[in-house]
This record gives sequence, C-alpha cells and structure tokens, in this order.
Amino acid sequence: MATYISLVQLRDRNINNVQELATVWGELKVETEEFDATLEDTYAILGDYDFVVVFDAAGRDEAFRVALAMERHGLDMQTMEAIPTEDFADLVTDI
Repeated sequence: MATYISLVQLRDRNINNVQELATVWGELKVETEEFDATLEDTYAILGDYDFVVVFDAAGRDEAFRVALAMERHGLDMQTMEAIPTEDFADLVTDI
C-alpha cells in the first residue's frame, strides 16, 4: 500500500451545515474501501486549502479512483503520493 495526501478546497461545494460535511467524509470512507484503499485521516487546515486527506491505496489506479470519487462529491483537490522520510533518506543515500 502506498500513502497519498490530498489538499482539498471547498470553494465550489455548497455546504449547508457542518453535519452535511461530516456525512461526506463518512461516504468517502465507505467508497475508498470499495477501491482497495483506506481513508486514514482528515484534517481541517488554515491557508489556501480547507482540508488535508490522507489515504492508503493498493496502487496508482486505486488512488486515481479515490481522487475521482472525492471530486464527484464536489471537492476540488490536488493529490500527491507520499513516502516516509526514512524511506526517502534510504533513496538518497545511493545518490
């Protein structure tokens, strides 16, 4: 499983109340499992983005499916693959 991080903006999504937003995260958790992925964490953040979503996926195709599912819910997002810094350190020691 690989870890992916999505930066989410709600600018185009019309949220009527906080409970509606909580429902969206619940729906996304179920949908990610259908795509052989796991929604690990979500955080509300300050700045250019409104939320950070962390999920694990079996591969790139599954990560694309999760990202498209989130977009379908009206979430504008940018998704990136992430690796632990220890793994990154192992990669650069050979360079």
